[in-house]
Amino acid sequence: MPVIREINGKSPHIGEGTWLAETAVVLGDVTLGEDCSVWYNAIIRGDVNSIHIGNRTNIQDGAVVHCTYKKAATMIGNSVSIGHNAIVHGCTLQDNCMVGMGAIVMDDVVVESGAVVAAGAVVSEGKTVKSGWIYAGIPARPLKEISAEVREALLEKTPENYVMYKSWFEDTGF
Repeated sequence: MPVIREINGKSPHIGEGTWLAETAVVLGDVTLGEDCSVWYNAIIRGDVNSIHIGNRTNIQDGAVVHCTYKKAATMIGNSVSIGHNAIVHGCTLQDNCMVGMGAIVMDDVVVESGAVVAAGAVVSEGKTVKSGWIYAGIPARPLKEISAEVREALLEKTPENYVMYKSWFEDTGF
């Protein structure tokens, strides 16, 4: 069973149809929307501030979602994909965006709707990742505009696929 735990009097709220892998951890002041998936060894730690996650968002294997005490809550929109081993910390991810595998998104960053943070990128504190662009590198900078093909493949199909994938596992998790 996944670890779902109250911290300092605050308990996670998990939306209908959301699936948590057996090794997922969800702690404290966390709201997960409907039809989300939280994969193996992913951690959503709302112990020091709040974390709000919209509907149809997938948090892939090994990802860490956290926040900063008295400074930066984490807000994640609808149909967001957070790649394997990514770190999302005290930031805002608007609807229909993606954080690639192993990327790091720091406090007070805003990833706008329709933007992609490339695998391995590091988005420095307080930056904005603009809609319609892929940001890559350390520190992350605009790499190129997102084509219609990439928009469909990454930003539209990935959340749909993860809703399908979770259905394969629903009898094995939360």
